[in-house]
Amino acid sequence: MVMSRYTDEPGDDRPGLDDLEPAVELVLDDDADDDEDDYPDDATEDDIDLVVALYREDGQPVAVPLGIELANDLDELIAQLRRIPGDGGAVGLVSIASEFFVAARVRGKKVQVLLSDELAAADWPIARDVADFLGSELPEDDDDAGPIGDLDIFADVGLPDFELEALCDEDEDSDTLVERIAKKLKFGAQYRKAVQSSFGL
Repeated sequence: MVMSRYTDEPGDDRPGLDDLEPAVELVLDDDADDDEDDYPDDATEDDIDLVVALYREDGQPVAVPLGIELANDLDELIAQLRRIPGDGGAVGLVSIASEFFVAARVRGKKVQVLLSDELAAADWPIARDVADFLGSELPEDDDDAGPIGDLDIFADVGLPDFELEALCDEDEDSDTLVERIAKKLKFGAQYRKAVQSSFGL
């Protein structure tokens, strides 16, 4: 038992307020808040031109529309493509607001992605997801912008990298460019049917 310095009564051996270490001040992660504030809003149903998967089953081309919610989430798009039992994997194509497109190709553990215009990463979630997936910084100058990702994504199936890069640079609506990609990959008729039935294009 500890005796008080001033009385014979039992004292309190806990340190006084003056002896305590200064309280640790809680520091909020302002950068995390800034990142959340800076993240673009989801594309609405009116913004989404199309979300389509392409794959081959027993060698035959198949195109199917996917849920529009996948147009805002690259991880979920990739997860859905992994569920498709196609020969040699599956391709996902997304077009937003006629401004840009995203292509994703999943073959087993191999994932390739392409964003037609990196400037879109400042305004649209799936474009930001692609930039994050690739570890790409947002461009500081519009003049430096262009496609980012795997330009050779379709090189083995009829669309070489230089041709895909030139296509990305063309001044046409992104849904038109996606249709041209589908034709190059020999999914033209199946693609048109899938898009017309679900997205009215």
